[in-house]
Amino acid sequence: MELEVEMRGDLMLVRVREDRIDAAVAIQFKDRMREVLANAPARVMLDLEQVGFLDSSGLGAVVAVMKLLGPDRRLELAGLTPTVQKVFRLTRMDSVFIIHPTARDVLRDAV
Repeated sequence: MELEVEMRGDLMLVRVREDRIDAAVAIQFKDRMREVLANAPARVMLDLEQVGFLDSSGLGAVVAVMKLLGPDRRLELAGLTPTVQKVFRLTRMDSVFIIHPTARDVLRDAV
């Protein structure tokens, strides 16, 4: 599971460099995110721009990452492709996460 991490002020951006988060890689995704988030700031954004497919296992992995952050840190999402966005909308998880159209928009405003 390839993840790219970038710090911008109080924001940690994690870019997922894979085309899918599904049952085959969900556990690996959670494990890598656990490593990456060991010293994460209060705000973490997961850039899913390259992810073209996310199944229920992938959704569960993203939710597990949110829970891993705990109540004092928040997980935001960016760059959802139409297929991935549909999964979040159909499961109503789009009301749980802050979802940005693109990571670039947020990075432009980050200090």
